[in-house]
Amino acid sequence: MAKKKQLRLIAEMARKIRAYRELKSQPRESQKYALDYKTMRRPHTGKILPVLAWQDVRKESRLFTLLAGMRMFGVGRLFTRKSWLEDHTEPSYWQITKIKVDYTSENMDHGRAWGILTYKGKQESEVKELDKVMYHDWRLVPKHIEQHFKDAEPLPEPPVRYVPYPPLVRAMLLAQHKKTHGCAATDEPTMPLKREVLLNKDYFRRQEEESQRTRGTPV
Repeated sequence: MAKKKQLRLIAEMARKIRAYRELKSQPRESQKYALDYKTMRRPHTGKILPVLAWQDVRKESRLFTLLAGMRMFGVGRLFTRKSWLEDHTEPSYWQITKIKVDYTSENMDHGRAWGILTYKGKQESEVKELDKVMYHDWRLVPKHIEQHFKDAEPLPEPPVRYVPYPPLVRAMLLAQHKKTHGCAATDEPTMPLKREVLLNKDYFRRQEEESQRTRGTPV
């Protein structure tokens, strides 16, 4: 019979204390994204904002600057971005469902937010965390325009274009087809000019989780 593993209480407590101290030593959102508006420099990292962003920093607002002055921190309201309004004719916006405020910030204008994204008229089904909340280009959608945003229909997707493969890849595909099927291909192989996968942070997170499951955990 295998010997039962003895729990080392002191070692386990020391591990929890180290993890807690490491978590407390990490900079908060208000420290990480604090900005000196005179020099346009972030004190925590010492980096200067790009010159093209200076005008938006002076005129536009960050997301939590808008949320801090609203009832229930804007849960249920719609927020869009200046860049979306300029680049797309279809409405793109976030509907806020959850807020986690950094109460250590001076005006409670830092934190994390979750919501449902509608991008170019297409609404996603699951709740996600909002990214780029520290950017100075967020705008509140007025109440009398919210229904117009929600009722907008997405534009139909353009047909997929196809182009011929490079000569070497074309020769490899034809040779593979002949080897597999025993006869030459009758149709010319073409490549669709459409990306099937959206290369966002969720995609790379899923790839990392899948690779970890494949490798397993070290013994």
